[in-house]
Amino acid sequence: MAEQQAPQRRKGRGGRERILAAANALFQARGINATSMEQVAAAAPVSKRTLYAHFPTKDDLVVSHLRELVESDRTLEGVFDRADLTPEERILALFAAPDHEPIRGCPFIDAAAEFPDPASPVHEFAAEQKRRLASRLTELTSALGATNPAALAEQLAVLVDGAASRSMALNDANCLQHAKVAAQALLAASTGGMPR
Repeated sequence: MAEQQAPQRRKGRGGRERILAAANALFQARGINATSMEQVAAAAPVSKRTLYAHFPTKDDLVVSHLRELVESDRTLEGVFDRADLTPEERILALFAAPDHEPIRGCPFIDAAAEFPDPASPVHEFAAEQKRRLASRLTELTSALGATNPAALAEQLAVLVDGAASRSMALNDANCLQHAKVAAQALLAASTGGMPR
């Protein structure tokens, strides 16, 4: 009996995943606007026809890239679902220094800065993620018994975003530590100094 050969993978399969992986690497290394669709196609590698079949516009590609970051838990916000941490520990974990250098900051802030028109699909998606951050923080500050959970959540969100931006601009993880100390003071003042 003749030995069966494993079926060969058809050319073009996995194109969407390769495109998103290439876009992620290029957007992190060069920035979104500095990366052309042609560079993404070459890095994937896929034809331009395949690229545009999956992502008709660059906005489509960027929004899909950002959505994939969220869905794959490759953002700091994955800490919100950690059952092994108390609500306060989850909040403070948002200020943990990244394991990699250079520090990249927040991909949503970066995207919003590169697509400044509030009506842009990219800017809208980034803004929605920032609103989601505040909403998740409100859940945690409510669990801590904060006197004004929504206001405290906004203050903490400003610290998170500011620390991400400053640490990226300076490539200095100490900015995150300074923000963490400020967050601890805010939490103590808003919850009567009762860590939970």
